Amino acid sequence: MHSELGARGAPGTAYAPQDEPVAIVGIAALYPGVRGADAYWRHLTEPPPPPGAAPPSLADIEVDVARFGIPPAQAGALTRMQLLMLEAARECLEDAKAGERMPQAERTDVVAGVCAGLDRQYANALRIEGSRYARELERALTAPEFGGSARTAAQAADELRTALARRLGASPHDRVGEMASTIPARIAGAFKLRGRTLALESADATSFLALAHALDSLRGGLSEAVLVVTGQREEGPYLRAALAAKGLVAGTTRPFAADGAGFALGEGVGALLLKRLSSAVRDGDRVYATLRGCAVRHEGRPGVFRYSTSVERRAETARAALEACGAAPESVGYVECGGYGVASETRAELAALEAVYAQGRPGSVVVGSVRDRLGHTFANAGLASVTKAALALYHRRLPGGLRAAPGPGPAFRTPPDPVRWHQEAGAGPRRAAVSGASLTGTLCHLVLEEHDPEEHGPDGAGPAAERPRTARASVAPEPVAIVGYGGRFGDAPDADAFWAAMLAGEDRIGPLPESLFDRELYHEPGKLSLTRSYTDQGSPLEVPAAPPDGLRVPPRRWAVMDAAQRTALSVAGELLARRGPAAAALRGPGLVAMGTNLSLSRERRAAAGLSLGEVESAVGSLAALGRLDATETATLLDLVREPYAAGPAPRAPEDFDGALASGAAAVIAGEYGLDAVPLGIEAACASSLAALDVAVGRLRSGSVDYALAGGVELPCNARDMVLCSALGLLSHGRITPFAAAADGFTPGDGCALFLLKRYADALRDGDTVHGLLRGIGASNDAKSLIAPDADGQVRAMRQAFGQAGFDPADVGYLEAHGTGTRVGDRVEIAAVARVYASPHRRRPLEIGSAKSFFGHTFAAAGGAGLLRALHALRTGVVPANAGLTTVNPELELHRVPARVSTAARPWVSAPGRPRRAGVSSFGTGGINYHVLIEEHLDGPR
Repeated sequence: MHSELGARGAPGTAYAPQDEPVAIVGIAALYPGVRGADAYWRHLTEPPPPPGAAPPSLADIEVDVARFGIPPAQAGALTRMQLLMLEAARECLEDAKAGERMPQAERTDVVAGVCAGLDRQYANALRIEGSRYARELERALTAPEFGGSARTAAQAADELRTALARRLGASPHDRVGEMASTIPARIAGAFKLRGRTLALESADATSFLALAHALDSLRGGLSEAVLVVTGQREEGPYLRAALAAKGLVAGTTRPFAADGAGFALGEGVGALLLKRLSSAVRDGDRVYATLRGCAVRHEGRPGVFRYSTSVERRAETARAALEACGAAPESVGYVECGGYGVASETRAELAALEAVYAQGRPGSVVVGSVRDRLGHTFANAGLASVTKAALALYHRRLPGGLRAAPGPGPAFRTPPDPVRWHQEAGAGPRRAAVSGASLTGTLCHLVLEEHDPEEHGPDGAGPAAERPRTARASVAPEPVAIVGYGGRFGDAPDADAFWAAMLAGEDRIGPLPESLFDRELYHEPGKLSLTRSYTDQGSPLEVPAAPPDGLRVPPRRWAVMDAAQRTALSVAGELLARRGPAAAALRGPGLVAMGTNLSLSRERRAAAGLSLGEVESAVGSLAALGRLDATETATLLDLVREPYAAGPAPRAPEDFDGALASGAAAVIAGEYGLDAVPLGIEAACASSLAALDVAVGRLRSGSVDYALAGGVELPCNARDMVLCSALGLLSHGRITPFAAAADGFTPGDGCALFLLKRYADALRDGDTVHGLLRGIGASNDAKSLIAPDADGQVRAMRQAFGQAGFDPADVGYLEAHGTGTRVGDRVEIAAVARVYASPHRRRPLEIGSAKSFFGHTFAAAGGAGLLRALHALRTGVVPANAGLTTVNPELELHRVPARVSTAARPWVSAPGRPRRAGVSSFGTGGINYHVLIEEHLDGPR
């Protein structure tokens, strides 16, 4: 099969030059009062509306839901951001003349970027929290001053629950509809795009990280096109309150003001369709501009998250982007700045630009910032800037600034009005740079270049007479070495205890403690409900009570960290301690990619607390309380408010840090002082392997020298139990993958992290290589968001083997996704049979799933699977599967042939032949990932 895959040029086998230009061939822009690339350019170049004009908003944009084929049963569970991003994707594809049929759809990725919670996430959290409020209301109403009637009190509580469900909306599909990864999955399904699918977040560097990942995928030959969509809305009061507590919010944004006090929050959704320039020219695409150089760096500092003020580090980042494409600083005619309006950040940005670009003649470089028109659109900020720079190159006009500023030095100017972009003969192509930063300490710089169709032949490489003959070799890429690992699942506090549980053969699932799951409020066995769960089973972990040894985290900062952040930092401490003193220090640029839910529990609880007024408003309209006057109602609300105790409002700079999804990665980079860009990634239950995929792409492109990748999620809580139960996803007993009695999954808490390096670098540095990552494939079903699809899973597996350099028959163990649903298990084994079945297989393929021990850990599930498979490789033991008595005969394992073992057994391998394993992780939304790892035979394991 391997030779067949190679001959067909399977995705992942053809690798483009790492410096190939990437073309922007489609643009969408949805901003207040703006719709489309032309309207966006007019908005940036025409006079602003007169003072006093009614400000437009994203709420004014209407989206035709029906055109996207969304089932009516799911429509009510959609976030508003999902609708806006669907519309942006449609407009971007139409702008690129792709329409609803995308060329190379099998290899078109969708990457979405968001930051902070979405409206449905907040609504669902408030609805679940509202049950607690209703109970406190019932208790207060039984007091003598309110009549003391238990019947009236119960009636009021029930009426309130009904009122909140009506006000906030409630659907069995809420758990799926609220997820950030559902956005790119829905886009993939609507336009039949079957490539990689993920959502990501890196605070206000989100867009830059999305673009960097797209460049890696295109230049690495993993994808033919990438649709990048990023957006930001004020979904509720939380984001503004949290940023205000950091001292960053102001009434207006003044990009170059020396005394800037912060930024005005803006809203917007944008999209770019990217292709390698050679592909765009071949396909006859209109090219707005090309992305040439990209550099993303991080200043890791302990303490509260804040913008970097290091002029040296900012200048270093800009020079790295220029060097990546061989562009001289004096060839850049326009610099689109971050311009966030924060005085210290502004001074550092302008000083760094002067250090890099001041070689030009006076006034030769125009500087500007889209923030003077849009405000700070946070997750969308980088894409808004890149779109502006691309349109400037396309129209060959230099945009003006609303508030003219002298710029950082004599080489710079900011014209008040747009001017023609004059380019002297022989000076080369026009170039623009885009600068950006994140309040977590990340720094970004991009270099764009104009595209002249007359200067490029059919492959985009230059004039036909000069061309040598985003041919390509078809070779397996260099392996990636796993040089460190750590994990924490259920009652296993580290990776060794995790493996000991696997060998013991007994699951770690049981009734959840009352502190996590209030049975009085949320447990109702045997019944589907929108407000209760029919099961109380799970595998919770004990959240670390203190930081890892050697770290000094102030008590209040530790206390306001989300439990997922504290868990991830603890696991990172285990991983780094495990490496030992002989291993080389982590130096140079790196990445911390964390699979995670992009709206953490702490944020949701804080948002619910800020929305208490909405609950109290509902109380005031209850028929059961009609006999109370205004004074009595106010007294009642005061009595209920104190014991209800929702999440406190943000009041200090560290509060936002403790609720930021990418903060789980950022706190690791900061506390350990790593030059490692933090990134939160969500691909539903495949999030860990999606994070691994992004990390491998960054390593193979040469953009980073090391990466920490994995996932963390703690779903053993009332909100997740209720939302998953409403859709009937949970087992009525406990999860038993591949069993005849399988009826759903059981949630579990967990975190796993892996330290990755390029294999050659690991050998050079004297690292212990625990295993080699040989291939990673990904796809989207582009069908149902919920039902699994064998075709999509097969595509992901075959992509992985296209990189691996060995055949499926050489794999001895498969760590399966194994959700424990009859349909899911049957479809997964059917896909496995199509790829792994072979007459050359020496022994049955061993199949298992870590979920049988610690439950389904959602974003951490792929990390649990990889950790289990890695231990199996290192120890030569095939682990057991817990709770399995009778294998489901519908699986037809004999077709592979395969077996699911109920006890640990030796993993027999031929002398000199490395053990090899596959790891699958599939997510809601049709998201599929498959990883292939190999035993390292040379040196210690």
